[in-house]
Amino acid sequence: MKIALIQTDLSWENPNENKALLQEKINAISQYVDLIVLPEMFTSGFTMNPENVAQTMDGDAVSWLKEIASNKNCAITGSLVIEENGHYFNRLVFVFPSGEIQTYDKRHLFTLAGEDKVYTSGKEKLIIEYNGFKICPLICYDLRFPVFARNVEDYDVLIYVANWPKPRINAWDILLKARAVENMSYVIGVNRVGIDANNHDYVGHSQAVDFLGNCIQEPQEIEGVFVVEFDKNILLETRKKLNFLADKDNFELLS
Repeated sequence: MKIALIQTDLSWENPNENKALLQEKINAISQYVDLIVLPEMFTSGFTMNPENVAQTMDGDAVSWLKEIASNKNCAITGSLVIEENGHYFNRLVFVFPSGEIQTYDKRHLFTLAGEDKVYTSGKEKLIIEYNGFKICPLICYDLRFPVFARNVEDYDVLIYVANWPKPRINAWDILLKARAVENMSYVIGVNRVGIDANNHDYVGHSQAVDFLGNCIQEPQEIEGVFVVEFDKNILLETRKKLNFLADKDNFELLS
């Protein structure tokens, strides 16, 4: 599977401008890829003003994702602010080439920024089956909570989309590798760059890690599109040889 990681600056609370700048980067992908991954809140930046940027699932942003998936004949994913039934969600939308959509609402809301005060937490973990791979998509702060990410579904790829700031970027690097090693899974982290309206500095470090913690794509600090390729056969051979997941603890999430 070939996956394009798009690392970009974001225009604050400006969905049209963000779609335009992302469209330019997507158009520049000359090779075929199976999946394009955008950052967290790719239409707005990490805003606590959802009323300024919220979309519905029938809105322009989701329609734009569906158009890209169709035109590029690939899947595309990222999170954005969605309003539904009087609530706001930090929702990851995964669009298949066919136009089918699956969604995941961020479970662990970032209390330090007050995300829990304005957004509604998701409850359900999502496992996507696509092109022979099982994919688990999560969002930013979820990275700090390994229990929810635990590989009890035999997924092959763990994806984190994020707005993870510079002062804690070392934790981002460490935790992406930790999630890869403990779950014997490929891991992708896609973060943004630039400075937002709250003066938070982002240095990216978008990257891809294999199931033994080795970097397939080293962390990057510049805007760009970085294409990685995952081999499921090598993953399965390594799991069979080492079989660490067979010894994992059984547990049940109570809430």
